[in-house]
Amino acid sequence: MKLRRTLFAVVLLLAAAALQAQAQTLADAESSSGTVAVAPPAHLYLTYTRPTKKVKLRNYLFDAFGPYPIDAAVIVGGFDQATKTPPEWRQGAAGYGERFGSAFAVGAVTTTTRYTLAQAFHEDTLYYRCECKGVSPRIKHALISSFTGRRGADGHRAFSFAAVVAPYVGTTTAVYGWYPDRYDAKDAFRMGSYGLLEYAASNLAIEFLYSGPHSWLSHAHLNNRHGAPDSDPTP
Repeated sequence: MKLRRTLFAVVLLLAAAALQAQAQTLADAESSSGTVAVAPPAHLYLTYTRPTKKVKLRNYLFDAFGPYPIDAAVIVGGFDQATKTPPEWRQGAAGYGERFGSAFAVGAVTTTTRYTLAQAFHEDTLYYRCECKGVSPRIKHALISSFTGRRGADGHRAFSFAAVVAPYVGTTTAVYGWYPDRYDAKDAFRMGSYGLLEYAASNLAIEFLYSGPHSWLSHAHLNNRHGAPDSDPTP
């Protein structure tokens, strides 16, 4: 529990630093040009191509039911089994089955909510690797992408209601659907915040662990985790 809280605090601090740096960049652009900067430089979006329905459907199915959510449920189920969370659930194979199923269901509901709301609000919440260079800019890009999405034909970035709300919908469904009765909205919010942290971590993984379109991982379809097709495989 302490580890999760610490990691969550670190991600929040990094996100705040990223937003502050982005705001400073816009302020510098405004002071140097004498005009108000309302968006990042347009060249960041020159390569943006809005995904087709086929691409979004493929990514949704992979993100909700592919090997990554299964592996994540295995790990989360094992962690909850070791910590006896919830304590009302049994130990042994039966208890692990409940915890695995719960983790997988939370992930599926979260992903379905994210893609459904993104479609309703005309957002593109797929992850686009940074066109920038350097570790720090790429970390900022991954963290900012965790609560923003692309809009319009030019792919400008804006706050994403779908990305932020989806983890809380998944955990709220679990709390009021199959968790013990003593769990309430506060628990749903706490677990949803962990889910948002995990989403940020997965974006960082996409950003830094991408291994190219001709790699073994790509041929095994393991590079694709809510990530958009990358026309430029070079980091």
